[in-house]
Amino acid sequence: MQSKEERLTSWGRRGSELETMAKMEVKTSLLDNMIGVGDMVLLEPLNEETFINNLKKRFDHSEIYTYIGSVVISVNPYRSLPIYSPEKVEEYRNRNFYELSPHIFALSDEAYRSLRDQDKDQCILITGESGAGKTEASKLVMSYVAAVCGKGAEVNQVKEQLLQSNPVLEAFGNAKTVRNDNSSRFGKYMDIEFDFKGDPLGGVISNYLLEKSRVVKQPRGERNFHVFYQLLSGASEELLNKLKLERDFSRYNYLSLDSAKVNGVDDAANFRTVRNAMQIVGFMDHEAESVLAVVAAVLKLGNIEFKPESRVNGLDESKIKDKNELKEICELTGIDQSVLERAFSFRTVEAKQEKVSTTLNVAQAYYARDALAKNLYSRLFSWLVNRINESIKAQTKVRKKVMGVLDIYGFEIFEDNSFEQFIINYCNEKLQQIFIELTLKEEQEEYIREDIEWTHIDYFNNAIICDLIENNTNGILAMLDEECLRPGTVTDETFLEKLNQVCATHQHFESRMSKCSRFLNDTSLPHSCFRIQHYAGKVLYQVEGFVDKNNDLLYRDLSQAMWKASHALIKSLFPEGNPAKINLKRPPTAGSQFKASVATLMKNLQTKNPNYIRCIKPNDKKAAHIFNEALVCHQIRYLGLLENVRVRRAGYAFRQAYEPCLERYKMLCKQTWPHWKGPARSGVEVLFNELEIPVEEYSFGRSKIFIRNPRTLFKLEDLRKQRLEDLATLIQKIYRGWKCRTHFLLMKKSQIVIAAWYRRYAQQKRYQQTKSSALVIQSYIRGWKARKILRELKHQKRCKEAVTTIAAYWHGTQVRREYRKFFRANAGKKIYEFTLQRIVQKYFLEMKNKMPSLSPIDKNWPSRPYLFLDSTHKELKRIFHLWRCKKYRDQFTDQQKLIYEEKLEASELFKDKKALYPSSVGQPFQGAYLEINKNPKYKKLKDAIEEKIIIAEVVNKINRANGKSTSRIFLLTNNNLLLADQKSGQIKSEVPLVDVTKVSMSSQNDGFFAVHLKEGSEAASKGDFLFSSDHLIEMATKLYRTTLSQTKQKLNIEISDEFLVQFRQDKVCVKFIQGNQKNGSVPTCKRKNNRLLEVAVP
Repeated sequence: MQSKEERLTSWGRRGSELETMAKMEVKTSLLDNMIGVGDMVLLEPLNEETFINNLKKRFDHSEIYTYIGSVVISVNPYRSLPIYSPEKVEEYRNRNFYELSPHIFALSDEAYRSLRDQDKDQCILITGESGAGKTEASKLVMSYVAAVCGKGAEVNQVKEQLLQSNPVLEAFGNAKTVRNDNSSRFGKYMDIEFDFKGDPLGGVISNYLLEKSRVVKQPRGERNFHVFYQLLSGASEELLNKLKLERDFSRYNYLSLDSAKVNGVDDAANFRTVRNAMQIVGFMDHEAESVLAVVAAVLKLGNIEFKPESRVNGLDESKIKDKNELKEICELTGIDQSVLERAFSFRTVEAKQEKVSTTLNVAQAYYARDALAKNLYSRLFSWLVNRINESIKAQTKVRKKVMGVLDIYGFEIFEDNSFEQFIINYCNEKLQQIFIELTLKEEQEEYIREDIEWTHIDYFNNAIICDLIENNTNGILAMLDEECLRPGTVTDETFLEKLNQVCATHQHFESRMSKCSRFLNDTSLPHSCFRIQHYAGKVLYQVEGFVDKNNDLLYRDLSQAMWKASHALIKSLFPEGNPAKINLKRPPTAGSQFKASVATLMKNLQTKNPNYIRCIKPNDKKAAHIFNEALVCHQIRYLGLLENVRVRRAGYAFRQAYEPCLERYKMLCKQTWPHWKGPARSGVEVLFNELEIPVEEYSFGRSKIFIRNPRTLFKLEDLRKQRLEDLATLIQKIYRGWKCRTHFLLMKKSQIVIAAWYRRYAQQKRYQQTKSSALVIQSYIRGWKARKILRELKHQKRCKEAVTTIAAYWHGTQVRREYRKFFRANAGKKIYEFTLQRIVQKYFLEMKNKMPSLSPIDKNWPSRPYLFLDSTHKELKRIFHLWRCKKYRDQFTDQQKLIYEEKLEASELFKDKKALYPSSVGQPFQGAYLEINKNPKYKKLKDAIEEKIIIAEVVNKINRANGKSTSRIFLLTNNNLLLADQKSGQIKSEVPLVDVTKVSMSSQNDGFFAVHLKEGSEAASKGDFLFSSDHLIEMATKLYRTTLSQTKQKLNIEISDEFLVQFRQDKVCVKFIQGNQKNGSVPTCKRKNNRLLEVAVP
């Protein structure tokens, strides 16, 4: 028989085991705590409305990822979510795909483990429209793979280089659009290569169709490529000067100004990030500088403008308006200016042995300029990709495993769709085709592998649309190439006519001009357009520009001019410009190049195991928490997501390995709970038979159970949920009983211990009380005895002090009686001195509280209280004024002191002498009124003067012959006085200050003054100067101070209404008279005769 304690212990052990067992059984799964449906394959019922509602419900709860089988749907949240932390990476590492809630990390981990463990090359295809988050998704995939793969110095360096290639390519290939602030304007496919351990060795990047037309023109509300704005915002002044650039965006025609600044984007910081990334990837300093020089050259190409000019033969040709930009471009690129200028004005056509040179009109010149800018930037981007590939390529020759990441444009349907949208949508058609083929292939392979009967699935095959575009004989691209290559007049209209003839009967081609009568009255179809019914919907294409964009023509003269550049990078970008390698064969068209690239990409993807990420943009406002159902519906349709679900669930909607299936649902059957001893498949068979699930609802594969209808799975989940609640109740009941019994035994044992300890405590406390009482009584007795002794001692002390005090008072009385007669004789003087001392003390205290402000111009001062303090009062006033003046002066900066010194000098020279002086007192002396250092108009003048400029002002120089005035720039430096032409900036006269002897002026309110020169000096050959200025007082003062500083002699300032001026060999009298002026208050000057010059002052 067990004792009571043993039975309680047994109950407790059983409750603990049940709790532990429950924890082991309830594992995290895709189906646990599910918001909406985590896998769309399980959605019931399946239609467009329930599909969108499920996405919206999950989006509203910050669940942005949803599965369609092994496909991940990613909805852009437009905000940061805490689901990408290192803890999350570890959570999804080495876990089953369906074991946790949907996440991009789950797909990344599945792909990486398949590559590492099963030796299968992988590719991750990321699609969606602009702004849906494709670029961010590719970064997350790469960052996850980098986090979970191996460690080590070399491995970390490879991972860092692979990750840092993104900022470089984003800077040169991404731009702000109306849909996305960081939109990829090129397609990117990166093959990441791994060794047998799964450690990265390197990578190879392929780029597709950079949108180079954006270089020369951007739609409203969009920007050019990021690098242009980053360079102007983040480069140092030294670098900008070296590249001959200015920081102002408005200086460049190729930059859109209405959206040059993007909220939340720091272009300067991003530029520093790009420079650092280029260094990590492996760019040398001179390579990075060469790249930025090409970017600067592209920017400055947009500033070249042309003007028409007629030739003698009547033909129009173009000329460059301002050659300064052309000169700077040539300096940047090392091209001879005349060669590039000719390439913009002439075109040379070679046929066999003949060369024909024709002039370009203005429109053709602008086309050539833009074509050069687009080609230069496009080739630079391709060079960047190749240079990055050189750095990140695998260095070893061992066999490699490959994971490809494809980040490419999504399907595009705009209001105006052109050639770019046509080939982008063609690429998406090919991706959709391979997506359906590989998805069906994967389904079929799994059915065969699991020995499940395969049933044919009906689906829309878009091969007919791909054939319409890419057929080598009558496909749209083939006809576009044929039209571009044929002789004669080729236009977009002739291309459309050809399409109407060949494709009129095609069921996916629509044109109003075709022979098909059903489109003749379709007003939604303009005459200059054609429409293709893609898998994602109908798209209307504007035929305008198809031929030019497909030709992608760059005149040979420009290629040859670029090849002649001394800039090594630019020369390498244009190998066809080498005269020794002239190829008269026409280069391949843009369409044929892209078609070949897509074919290569498709061939590459078919050799790898595909993984799909479908990105969806929830709204056009780029705002968080907004879900636009119409916009999402449009994307669901053209991504073909519903069709993908139907393909996936056409046979069996859900499949799961036997082990996790039995582990999840074994509590529903008594025979399998809590542990099943046999094979997992047998346990699942027993479980399903016990639950009486219809046989047609499931099938047993080799390693998996296949469930046909999602309702069956949801029924299992409901039963499991109910069973878990029952188990939880049982566990709670047993645990509470065990807890109460354990608590009772503990309380009983504790009561015995407490009682024993209390009895001991009570005895100790009683002993302590007795002991403390004895001590208190003893202390009271000792205190009484001590106080008694203290009272006796105090009494004796008081008696001694009383005797001493009485004796002192008695001696004092005797002394006062003896000396009373002497005190009466000196009392008056003592009282007077004391009273006077108290009055002075009171005076100073009152003065302290009545002190005036610290302003030097404050005249207030407290009144004098007593007449005898008059001199003291005045002296204090003087001292205080001197002190606060010093305090005020101490606040001045050196610049302010200089200004006040000049003002003081002006006061000594002109106060009460010149009527103009009072009006100049309030005006600050600025000196450099023209800002020659900042104004590019006076660059030549600035370069000619090496000294510091003290005064730069426009004055009126009085003509010696007739008294008329001419505008001149008056410049005063440390050693010279200069006069320059106001328009050209050319220096007309230069006078050393040692040759200036005197300055004369009138006493009236005018600005005339004469500068007298030393006779016999070289500067005095034409005589003295007579000027008129609005800043006479300032100019005369600065001239006086500068002359005194340099020559150590005071300059004579003569103030008189009549003075003589030397004009060549004659002395002329300048006389100032009062008179009424026709032109208001402006003084006028008039030559009366050879000896007299009158100045009429109002």
